[in-house]
This record gives sequence, structure tokens and C-alpha cells, in this order.
Amino acid sequence: MIDQDAAYLALTSRDARFDGVFFVGVTSTGIYCRPICPVKAPRIDNCLFFSSAEAAEKAGFRPCLRCRPELAPGNAPVDRSPQIARRLIQQIDEGLIEQVNSLEDIAARFNLSLRQLRRIVQKELGVSPQELRQTRRLLLAKQLLSETRLPVTDIAFASGFSSLRRFNAAFTHQYRMPPTRLRKALAATPEDLDKRASSVLQLAYRPPYHWQAMLDFLRIRALTGVEYVDADSYSRTVRLGQHCGWIRVQQRADKHLLQVEFSHTLIPVLPALLRRLRNLFDLDARPDLIATHLSQDPLLQPAVLAYPGLRVPGAFDGFEMAVRAILGQQITVKAAATLGGRFAAAFSEPFITPFPQLTHLSPLPERVTECSVDDIASLGIVSARTRCILALAAACTQNGLQLDAATLPEKTIAELLALPGIGDWTAQYLAMRALRWPDAFPAGDIVIRNNLGKISIKEAEKRSQIWSPWRSYAVMYIWHALG
Repeated sequence: MIDQDAAYLALTSRDARFDGVFFVGVTSTGIYCRPICPVKAPRIDNCLFFSSAEAAEKAGFRPCLRCRPELAPGNAPVDRSPQIARRLIQQIDEGLIEQVNSLEDIAARFNLSLRQLRRIVQKELGVSPQELRQTRRLLLAKQLLSETRLPVTDIAFASGFSSLRRFNAAFTHQYRMPPTRLRKALAATPEDLDKRASSVLQLAYRPPYHWQAMLDFLRIRALTGVEYVDADSYSRTVRLGQHCGWIRVQQRADKHLLQVEFSHTLIPVLPALLRRLRNLFDLDARPDLIATHLSQDPLLQPAVLAYPGLRVPGAFDGFEMAVRAILGQQITVKAAATLGGRFAAAFSEPFITPFPQLTHLSPLPERVTECSVDDIASLGIVSARTRCILALAAACTQNGLQLDAATLPEKTIAELLALPGIGDWTAQYLAMRALRWPDAFPAGDIVIRNNLGKISIKEAEKRSQIWSPWRSYAVMYIWHALG
């Protein structure tokens, strides 16, 4: 339940820490807003508060054209029910739901009954799974209409609708206006769409955000030819299913946004692309809650104060991240990045982009399974790690191992530990980054143990309990500030 008085106080103060935590429906206008909306705050007796945009739309409210609820950052819950609801959203954005025949199949992915799945989604988001999917499609379409000059037909399909007619009908019914009303004054011209063949979208986050720390972390680990990090931006090649392209991400600190430039070849997979970028840059974090909790520890308090808004970098591609984690076992970050670059150059495909630094796509697990031990070892990779990489690729292609935020971390960690050559450090590191588990903790990490007084792994695990459920963030503060 949302505390009405507390929510109204946050609304009138326009506190950005609560952006996306709740939405307010104004009964006198029929419009719902983010708590940071710049318009004059309504009277409290005209306000209804909702935990999600989906719930506000189900109640009959239309999204505000000023604060644009589609830009609000999401939540990063840690309890099981919110985790399942969040992972359902992940699967919707990845398009996985379209590959199963029924809600029963979706529920089975979470080891739940259909009734349990519906109850969890209703409890956490206030809507049914079908309503959740429809609202997310419409909000993405609204963002594309507002921020790009893409043709409406392209927007309809990019948002997940099977036809332009169905898109127009759903948009008009839900928002009581045709999609074209949100377009710019001038329609897109062929010249507009041909310029670099790209568009720009915005992704919001809750401040503070330590963008420089994020770039520094990604820079020293970047895969040569696949990723490139300069002074203020991150770029990479992208392969999502059959669609390949490139992205470039920069910060707009004054508006608490990241600007994402993407090639038009990625339009058919935009929901998956944007979701992966939200995971990569940890845009759904609650820095206020995390900082309040971790600063209670005298060891971490100075680091939390010195580096506000430090995030846990995610993974754009789980298999890519897992290979890099394996290559990084017991060697320096710089050496691991060198091996990763060799690996990518040897087993990936060339790809042309507007950026001279981006020349290859990331290797697929199917391609790696075709390699022999000698093929990989010839790159200077020791045989134990070579066999581990081959076992990982086989697990991803043959056994359905999923390394993304749509999986339950405890189950995936157990599957990782069953592979030869993957120990607790690697599994926990992947849980932090690829699985987006905020409470992962690689207790065997030497930097962590040294900064805790050169203690044992068992002692480090015990010491970390004070940081739960935000141990992944504690790790980042230790690595960044104390390491």
C-alpha cells in the first residue's frame, strides 16, 4: 500500500528519488504523472496514487505529455515476488513471451502455477500479465512518437504490434487520441532517416549517478572491436537475434537521462535493446536506499559519501560476460581484456559501423562450440579455461543456460557451479553483472578480503551480511574506493 500523505509530500517536493516509485492520477483531469512533473501540484483530494504506470492506465488515466511517464526509471526490488514481476517485464521486453504458447508456459519458467503468476503480477503491478504487456508496448510507442521521426508503421512493429491497424486501435482506445497527434510538426523525410541511419532515445535514472565511475569500469574491460569507451560515451556493436547494429550512449546529467543513439537496423528489437541498456547501466537502482543502508557501516561510509550514485555495471550479453569472467580468473583486469579482445577477433564476425573502433560482433556460443581446445588455446588461453569456455558454450546452446536478468539467480548460480572450471567467485561475479542480483557477493575476491583485514573467505561472507540486500553495491564501493 502507498502512504497517501508521504506520497503527496514527495509529489509536492518533486523529489527525484521517488521518480518511478509511484505515479499520481489526477481525477480532475484524467491524467497520470510522475512525482517530478513540473506542472502545479493538484490538491490531495484529487490525487490517486499507483505503484506502476500499468495500474494507473488500467484505472483509466492517460499519460501526461509534460513529464512523460514512459521515461520513469523502474524499481530494483529484491524480494521474491517483486523479482518475479520484474523478470516477467524482462521477458516481455526480450520477446520471450511470444515464443511460448500460453501463460502456463510462462509460469513454468518461474516454477509457478498460472494462478500464482497472476496473483504476483496483480499484487506487484496492479494488472494482469496481458495488461502489463499492452501498456509497455503503448508506452514505448509513445516514446518513439515523441522522440524520433521514424514512420508510424515502423513504430507500430517496433513496439510489438502485429499490424498498423491494431496499433492505431489500441493507441486511440487507451489514450483517446490518434498516434499522429504526438508527432513533430514535420513528418520524417528520406533525408532524415538516411543521416547516419540512426535515431536517439532517452533513458531516465534516479540521481545521483556516478557516470564517470561507470565509464572507467567499462573502459578497462572493453572488448576491442566490440566495445569502445571514450571520455564521455560508451559504444558497441549489437546482435539481438537476427538483427545487428550499433549503439552509442551519453549522459545528460542536467536532466537525469542517458541518450541512446541506435542504428535503424535495431528497430525490430527495440524493447530488448532498451531493457539490456537499462541493465547494463543499472538505471533502475535506488541510490537513496542503497546509500542509507551501506553508510551505516563505518568501513563503507566514507566511500559512499565520496562517490554518490555508484552503480553496479551490468552485462549487455550474458555469454560474452561469462567468457570474460572466465578469462579473468586469477589474472589482472588488463590481461583479461587483452585475452578477451583476441577471443572476440578470432571467433566473431566482421561488422561495418560509422565508428572505426567498432569492427566486430560479439562471438556467439554456437560458433564457440565448433572450436577445438587447440583453437582457443592458440590465443594464449590456458587449457583449463579453454575447457571451461567450451563447457559454457555447450550449456548455453544445448542445455538452455540463460545468463540474463530474466532468470532466478539462485538457480542459475547452481547451474554455473556445475560447470567445470567455474567456482564461487565467477558465479557470484556473473550474478552481480549478468543476472542483476543486488545481493551477490564474491567472497573469495582478494581485493575485498584484503580491505576487510586480510580475512578468510568464510569470514568475508559473514562480514558481508551487514550489507545485505545490497552486497553487490558494497563490492563496487570496495573495488572503486578502497581497492
